[in-house]
Amino acid sequence: MTEVKREVFGQMPQEEGGGVVEKFVLKSDSVKVEILSLGCIIAALETKDRDGEFSDVVLGFDTLEGYIRKHPFFGAVVGRVANRIAKGRFTVDGKEYQLFLNNGPNSLHGGARGFDKVLWSPQVLLNGVCFFRLSPDGEEGYPGDLKVWVTYTLSGGELAINYRAQTSKTTPINLTNHAYFNLAGQGSRDIYDHEISIEADSYLPVDDTKIPTGEVAAVQGTSFDLRQPVELGKHLQKFCLDGFDHNFCLQQAQARRLVARARHPPTGRAMEVHTTQPGIQFYTGNNLDGSLKGKGAVTYPKHSAFCLETQNWPDAINKPHFPNPLLRPGEEYNHTTWLVFNTA
Repeated sequence: MTEVKREVFGQMPQEEGGGVVEKFVLKSDSVKVEILSLGCIIAALETKDRDGEFSDVVLGFDTLEGYIRKHPFFGAVVGRVANRIAKGRFTVDGKEYQLFLNNGPNSLHGGARGFDKVLWSPQVLLNGVCFFRLSPDGEEGYPGDLKVWVTYTLSGGELAINYRAQTSKTTPINLTNHAYFNLAGQGSRDIYDHEISIEADSYLPVDDTKIPTGEVAAVQGTSFDLRQPVELGKHLQKFCLDGFDHNFCLQQAQARRLVARARHPPTGRAMEVHTTQPGIQFYTGNNLDGSLKGKGAVTYPKHSAFCLETQNWPDAINKPHFPNPLLRPGEEYNHTTWLVFNTA
């Protein structure tokens, strides 16, 4: 049985539109997760180690103030289009659209005020919570009134995140959750002792602004071959890598499949990622620099967490040979990601 509780987390400042931010606590016998109505943010996720000890394994803040200030999308749902769009430009049905540039020359994670920075309307379910919002036509430069539902449900050690959307005009869409994980417990210094594997035969090389070049490259014989588990610290050292911030190309199937696994041998904590999405962005917290004070007043240095963001391929709207990111009126966008926590 999953227990669901709701409580007030804080009040949005007037200049941000005001409104009460609620926190929803989902609890099973092996996982406890806290989700905010601001940005559908996973603010905490506690899971057991092999001795049955719970630890919070996601980065974030103790109070609303942290989430209102600038931060690197901790735990949030990002959209309307997650990841990068080159030069913030795209064309749909012959019309060109220009988005706000918030990542060098590119648009990232929905723009200046994306889905991560707005209040969603919650509805409590038997084993979770469903958040809804209407993203109006023209918001952040995107076409169409977009209705979006994000549903979190917890069953035992499995947290499911379902994303649904419908639009009034053809629009690109790409939704993901941007949780930063450290299975040793949030606030642990680094992720070098984690083992990571990703079920992908190819990845997308990027230019110096992190936009895919268009090539779909085989992982075989490269540092991107993570089909067998690697110990992250040793792997980065062996290949002289600064870290990962790349899309791995998954098998193109609408069915649920296991796509990635992270394991922390010292505690025995493990996390599997299953999804219906065509890609997964593996990011090793390269831009964390210790300047942010997180939960319990700890700082988050470089490589102190990883993200496994299930999504469509970056800049797909400008790459016709990438999976189609367009949602048309009368269609429904519907994807699910499952995070399965256990000890191994």
